[in-house]
Amino acid sequence: MKIDKTLAVSEMYQQYVMETYGRADMLFVRGAGCNLWDAKGKKYLDFAAGIAVCNLGHCHPAVTDAICKQAQKLVHVSNLYLNEKQPELAKRIVENTFDGVCFFCNSGAEANEALIKFARRWGSDKKKFEIICMNDSFHGRTLATLAATGRSKYRQGFQPDMPGFKFVPYNDIKAVEKAITKETCAVLLEAVQGEGGVIPADKTYLQKLRALCDKKGILMLFDEVQCGFGRTGKLFGWMHGDIIPDAFSMAKAIANGFPMGAMMCRREHAHVLPPGTHASTFGGTALASAAGCAVMDTIIKEKLLDNCVEQGAFLKERLSAFVGKYACVQGVRGHGLMIGVVLDRPAAGLLAILRKKGLIALSAGETVLRLVPPLTVTRAECEKALKIIETGLKELNKESK
Repeated sequence: MKIDKTLAVSEMYQQYVMETYGRADMLFVRGAGCNLWDAKGKKYLDFAAGIAVCNLGHCHPAVTDAICKQAQKLVHVSNLYLNEKQPELAKRIVENTFDGVCFFCNSGAEANEALIKFARRWGSDKKKFEIICMNDSFHGRTLATLAATGRSKYRQGFQPDMPGFKFVPYNDIKAVEKAITKETCAVLLEAVQGEGGVIPADKTYLQKLRALCDKKGILMLFDEVQCGFGRTGKLFGWMHGDIIPDAFSMAKAIANGFPMGAMMCRREHAHVLPPGTHASTFGGTALASAAGCAVMDTIIKEKLLDNCVEQGAFLKERLSAFVGKYACVQGVRGHGLMIGVVLDRPAAGLLAILRKKGLIALSAGETVLRLVPPLTVTRAECEKALKIIETGLKELNKESK
């Protein structure tokens, strides 16, 4: 009798793993490029990329090679000592952004915690501690990043919220200006709100916000956890505003699936977090940093930003044609290969249909179909995904009738 591997693993999850996720009953066992295979041998086109993590696709040879080689030499020594790979990665990030310094950690939430601590420390001698955040933002699951998240549903059951955060509407410069007080130390935002519904910041808004922060003497901070490392067609989302932030966080795609996060600030602020004020045991290990170096080199060498812009524009154009053609499609938005298809109903139903037809995607803001394929995606793969999506919309339309 053949054992159902998916069922066996699912039962182990139920017995031994805390149920903090609503997992689909699917067991993926292999990935390559934009494709995944489950335990039953079925092939899927992956337009979720591990929630915008595998920007180079699954098992990219450059990253795999870097991890294997480094694992045979040195994995971890702690940040009490030097390792050659960490400053190499920091140098690559700095050379492709602005003059500054990096702090390395392990995840997006940790990167945002570092960003928050940086801002609080910067403002401490000025008696400034409050951070202005955006409605519908998402910054993580720790207590501080939850308090900074502009969607109350994530905070339910974990109150009281950590004090020091206030919220204003996104893309509303007047609301920010009105919210600033003598206790304000920073404004924190995403260049594209991911979990909030794939909503990009207006360029003029970003430029006015930069000018406002300069005028008021406060920090401008960006959460680039999801929209960083080429996802929007530029290396980081804030670049769409032709501005430079005071500091920003990054994670997810930084090492293409190997756990890592980072926070970078301008060099003029390098002294804000001196020894003993912040730390991370596993932050910037030789192994994680080697993977990160491979990611940065590959994005540049393979001209993935150009491919992101090209394929993203193609997808948006074709998806926009569904507006009016299918009653449930209300609009399309996003930058690069971070695309949201706005629906008139929860996206969960469409996602289930797409999975059955061999396409993996995500939701955002409940009613938005979120598409974040690897930056290596080809035109043929985009066309295949569009056919599956249209088939799914037709099926959804029939169910509605």
